Amino acid sequence: MEENFKMVAKTLFGFEELLENELVQLGAQEVKKGVRNVSFVGDKGFMYKANLGLRTAIKILKPIHTFTVNGEQDLYNKLYKMSWEDYLKPTGSLAIDATIHSHLFKHSLFIAQKTKDAIVDKFRDTTGQRPNVDLKFPDLKINVHIDRNQCTISLDSSGDSLHKRGYKTATNIAPINEVLAAGLIMLSGWDGQSDFMDPMCGSGTMLIEAAMIACNIPPNLMRKEFAFERWQDWDVELFEKIEESLLKKTRDFHYKIIGYDKAPSAVYKAIDNVKNAQLDDFITIKHEDFFKTQKGGEGKLHMVFNPPYGERLNIDMEAFYKNIGDTLKQNYPGTDAWFITSNLDALKHVGLRPSRKIQLFNAKLESRLVKYEIYAGSKKGKYMK
Repeated sequence: MEENFKMVAKTLFGFEELLENELVQLGAQEVKKGVRNVSFVGDKGFMYKANLGLRTAIKILKPIHTFTVNGEQDLYNKLYKMSWEDYLKPTGSLAIDATIHSHLFKHSLFIAQKTKDAIVDKFRDTTGQRPNVDLKFPDLKINVHIDRNQCTISLDSSGDSLHKRGYKTATNIAPINEVLAAGLIMLSGWDGQSDFMDPMCGSGTMLIEAAMIACNIPPNLMRKEFAFERWQDWDVELFEKIEESLLKKTRDFHYKIIGYDKAPSAVYKAIDNVKNAQLDDFITIKHEDFFKTQKGGEGKLHMVFNPPYGERLNIDMEAFYKNIGDTLKQNYPGTDAWFITSNLDALKHVGLRPSRKIQLFNAKLESRLVKYEIYAGSKKGKYMK
C-alpha cells in the first residue's frame, strides 16, 4: 500500500470552497480550507488524480519539511542538512520559487538563490557533482514558503500552472485563465442540464470548460507533462490506472453549448481550440454580434461570459454595459445570465438588478461575478402562477 502524506492545492481567491468540494468528491482525506489554498491528505495515486481531475487548482504541492528560521544563514544551514539525495540525482536539474510573508526576508528571488546554493553545495560536498538550474524543464521543482519565521519546503508536483490544460493553441488579446473560467462556471451552478451560452466567447475557454464540466471530463488530460513525471518515484502504470478510472466517470450531455463572437479572428481561434479539446461534437461557435441576437428555443438557457473590461479595449463602457442589459431583457427570456467584470462603475449601467454578486479577482483586478435572472414575461407574473 502507498503511504499517505499531506498536500496543499493552491487556488484563486474566492474559489477555496469550490476546491474543497472538488477534493472531497475526488476522495481526499482531512480536507482543510485556507486562504487561496486547501490542504488535504492522500497517497501518490491521489496526487496524480488531483493533478488530472481538479478544475479549480493551480498547483498541487507536497510539503516535505517545515522548520523555524531566524535569518539567512540559519535558512542555508537547515536546507543544507536536508536529504536532497532522496529527491534528486547529483547530475539532475532543479528550479526554485519562493513566496515570503516575513519581516526577516525582503526578496523572494534572494531566498530562491539561497535555497539553490544550499542544495548545490550539499551535493558538491558529498558527491563531487552538482545539479544544474533549469527553469523550463527541471527534474525537481521546489517551492519555499516563509510565513513570519516558519519555513515550509515543498515539492511542486504540477510544474506549469494547472490552468495550462493543453488544449489552447490560440488566444486573443485578453484570454481568460482556464481555472478562473472553470470556477466561474461552477459558481454559477451549471450542471449540464440545460443549454449553455457564452455570447462573447473569445478563444472559447468558457465553452470548453463548460463542456468538460457537463461531461465530467478530467480537465488536465491533454497536458503535455506534470512535474511528478520526472520524480524518482514516478509510476507510469499507476498514473495510467488513475487516468483510466477518471475516464470511466465521464457522462453523456444532451443539450447545446453555443458561443458567439463578433470578431472573425476570435471565432477561428475558438473553433481551433474546441477541435484540439476534441469537444466539437458538443460546442457550436458562430460569428455573431450578441447585441443583434435573440435566444433560440423555449428551454432554460444558462449564460456565463467575460465581457471586455475597458482595460485593454477602447470602448464606451457605459453604452456597452447598458447594451448588455437591454439585450438580455428584450431578447433572452428564461435565461440565467452570469458575467464577471472588474469595471464596477460600468455595472451600474446594466439597468437590471443582479440577484447575486460574488467578489473575486481576475489576475490582480478586484472583480464581481454577477447574476441576472431574466424571466419570460414579468417577474410578478412568474410568482402569481
